[in-house]
Amino acid sequence: MQKLLLTFLCTCVSALVFHLNAQQFKALMVVQTAGWQHESTFDAIPALQKLAKLHDFTLDVKQRAMPLTDQQLARYDVLLMVNTTGDVFTDAEQGAVERFIQSGKGWVGVHAASDTEYDWKWYTDMVGHMFHIHPVVQTAMLEVQEPDFPGLTAWPKRMLWTDEYYEYKDGSKKPGFNYVLTVDESTYDITANWGGDRIAKGHGDFHPIAWYHNYDGGRAFYTNLGHVPAVFGEPAFLQHLYGGIWWAAKGKK
Repeated sequence: MQKLLLTFLCTCVSALVFHLNAQQFKALMVVQTAGWQHESTFDAIPALQKLAKLHDFTLDVKQRAMPLTDQQLARYDVLLMVNTTGDVFTDAEQGAVERFIQSGKGWVGVHAASDTEYDWKWYTDMVGHMFHIHPVVQTAMLEVQEPDFPGLTAWPKRMLWTDEYYEYKDGSKKPGFNYVLTVDESTYDITANWGGDRIAKGHGDFHPIAWYHNYDGGRAFYTNLGHVPAVFGEPAFLQHLYGGIWWAAKGKK
């Protein structure tokens, strides 16, 4: 009887180890801020944890990024930065993140990740379009530019959406960048005036919202969506977000 019990326990342990090792990939989610704290972050954490269970990947969450080291990052396939703001990494951590991407790994930025680390050129080049200003939250029409990209295959060509649409310091198309979502500026009021040079001008006929590209040996995906807390309960958004995470982690489309 004891021998049978021992065999059963060994089988269970082996199955558990296999399951843990069989997970698709490992993701590290950082939500640290050195500026504005988005309310939606508190919805994003449980939503991403549920998404990880649904799609069988490991997700570790750090309320504070520090310390990030080469040894720590080596455990992961993709780094998620969700609503981070300001300067959240030390110089040493910046170096570790650079080497992480250069080793062939992935990065995903959500919403305010483009309002982060303005003085770190490597990072701003990876993001591609850095936040400048935004109007009030409102409804507009999103347009799918690459319907075959993971997470967007079930989206219509145009989608009614409510969010906080960023105007970037430079919104022009960049070589090597692949744009999957844009917003139709004619469908919402771009007006915003924060004083000085912080006056909204819009981007005209092409206003990027989500994009991806290969970068410095690795992969980077960004989506401007994610300001409204309830969006993290919206299946279409979670499909879009997981598509970016999967591509950044695996390099597959």
